[in-house]
Amino acid sequence: QVQLVESGGNLVQPGGSLRLSCAADGLTFSSYGMSWVRQAPGKGHEWVAAINANGDRTAYGDSVKGRCTISRVNDKTTLYLQMNSLKPDDTVVYYCAKPVSKGIMVYDSARSAYDHWGQGTQVTVSS
Repeated sequence: QVQLVESGGNLVQPGGSLRLSCAADGLTFSSYGMSWVRQAPGKGHEWVAAINANGDRTAYGDSVKGRCTISRVNDKTTLYLQMNSLKPDDTVVYYCAKPVSKGIMVYDSARSAYDHWGQGTQVTVSS
C-alpha cells in the first residue's frame, strides 16, 4: 500500500524559509516523477513543482519559481521542497502527489493525474 507522509509545515514570518519533506513507502520510489501541489481554503489545487524520477530535471509553477527548490533522495524514498522568501500568499496546505504513470513528470494539479496523495502539511506565513 502506497503511503505518502508530508512534514515540515510550520508558522513562519514573511521572508522566512521552510523545508517540506514527503516520506514515501510502498512504491518503487525511484521509478516515479513526483509533484508538490498546494491548496488554499476554499480554492482549487495549484501545482507547485515537479521532479523526474532520477532527480535531474525539475519544473516550477509561476507562483513559486525562483523561491522554491524541489529535490529527492531516492535511497531514502523522500521528496523535499525547500521554500524561501515565503509570502503570506504561500499560506496553504502542501501535498506531495504520485503520478499515475511511471517515468513522467506531471505539470498539473488535476486530481486525475495522480493516484496517491499525502495528508498534507500546513504552511502559515504571518508576522
